[in-house]
Amino acid sequence: MEQTLPMSTVDAEAQFRELLEHHRGIVFKVAASYARGAQDSEDLAQEIAAQLWRAFPKYDGTRSFSTWMYRIALNVAISHLRERSRYDSVHEPLDIAVHDAADSASDAQADARVRELHRCIARLDPLNRALLILYLDERSQRDIAEILGISETNVATKIGRLKQRLRNDMSEA
Repeated sequence: MEQTLPMSTVDAEAQFRELLEHHRGIVFKVAASYARGAQDSEDLAQEIAAQLWRAFPKYDGTRSFSTWMYRIALNVAISHLRERSRYDSVHEPLDIAVHDAADSASDAQADARVRELHRCIARLDPLNRALLILYLDERSQRDIAEILGISETNVATKIGRLKQRLRNDMSEA
């Protein structure tokens, strides 16, 4: 019987870097959705990457890396949002999130409806924001349920309500 040796740190680091590079869009998408401005987004993306590296030894390679990555990224982002909320309750917040999102949007996203959608998303609570990010990323209801730790039925219900809420919010704008 052949004994398998544990992966060396160099091998693990190389594997992690390759997986992170392949799925880096997840990190940037989550960071941009939960951060205020470009600098905050960069800081959050770095924190997500650091937490992914810390958790990587516990990653089960038989499961989807992107699902595992989303779960960690969203948990870090939600924690970041909570910390920022505590900070904002003590300090007067500057309303720069919408302006930064509009300023950094690509030319294709520059129209008023997209900016309004960004405003609507920014007003969502952390769970609904995570749900919307995953839905817009065309993740399956099963994946969303696994990432968020809720049932598939709950995902379907929440997505339906979220769509209606966004329709209402967008029609009022």
